[in-house]
Amino acid sequence: MKRIPIVIAVALTIAACGKEQPKKVEIRPVRVIAVQHALSGDTISLTGQIQAKDPINLAFRIGGRLLERNVTVGDPVKPGQVVARIEPQDFQNALRSAEADLASAQAVLANSKGTEGRQSELLSKGFTTQAQYDQAEQQMKTAQAQVESTRARLQNAKDNLTYTDLKSDVEGSVTAKGAESGEIVAAGRMILQVAKQGDRYAVFNVPSQLIRQSPKDPEVTVSLSDDPAILASGHVREVAPQADAATGTYVVKVALDSPPDAMRLGATIVGQVKVQSEPVIQLPGTALTQSEGKPAVWVVDPERKTVSLVSITVGHYDTSAAVVSRGLKDGDLVVTAGVQALRPGQEVRLLEADADTRK
Repeated sequence: MKRIPIVIAVALTIAACGKEQPKKVEIRPVRVIAVQHALSGDTISLTGQIQAKDPINLAFRIGGRLLERNVTVGDPVKPGQVVARIEPQDFQNALRSAEADLASAQAVLANSKGTEGRQSELLSKGFTTQAQYDQAEQQMKTAQAQVESTRARLQNAKDNLTYTDLKSDVEGSVTAKGAESGEIVAAGRMILQVAKQGDRYAVFNVPSQLIRQSPKDPEVTVSLSDDPAILASGHVREVAPQADAATGTYVVKVALDSPPDAMRLGATIVGQVKVQSEPVIQLPGTALTQSEGKPAVWVVDPERKTVSLVSITVGHYDTSAAVVSRGLKDGDLVVTAGVQALRPGQEVRLLEADADTRK
């Protein structure tokens, strides 16, 4: 009879071993921050270029074959300096033809004046009619008009001959060339572009959002990209009224106050301006994850100690944080580390260091 309790105990033990033990719920430790809206006051940096304030396009007033171009990009030019020439033969021929026409017209005028004088004398003595005198007078006036016309054509031919020499109107440096020797150039085509000596602009391509956020007349700090120690400051003087079709940005020109000589034309620069935006929340990049392809973060329920995935709108990114414009409210506990290992509704444990920080 003593064997019966032993058998029962063994059976109960075997039955207990056959049942599955319940899995222990994993409580993952996480680091969190309590978010708070604040004015960002970010310093925005953009890359640009030093350009001339008033670039001048030099072009011929007449067309022809470009005989020579005496300067190239980077060369200095002075007022009155001949920088290019086109072939003058056709214009020399036109000048000689105009001179011959003027000589012929002057000879006709001299003859018509003699005829008018004789007819006037005969009319006073009654030896000719008024009609004949009127005809002689009309011929003389026509000859005078012809002389004036050919004289004007002669002056035009002289001007055209002088226009075969392209001269600089300003002092500055050549920044671009538009034609090479031997080409047939049309009147008005840019042969050289010259940057006037003196004032320089810092030129940037700026997104429309930054234009809206910038102060009315911000001070812009400009430095050389390869030597940040070389600085200049300035203010916005011109904003393009229309965005570039390819980039969607606006060309903004900043007038520099006494720029150093090292900021040469064409130099690459970095411009900085401080903008004040609406209150936003800044999060470290480690807090970001995705939900349906959009930015999201894990938010901790402080009572249940569980996490949920919340979609957010990121206004922009800077070197150290993501600036969140929508999706969070003040006091939310956002997970900043271990976001890839979480799932919705998972229970978490706030690390003591972060808990102390929030107190």
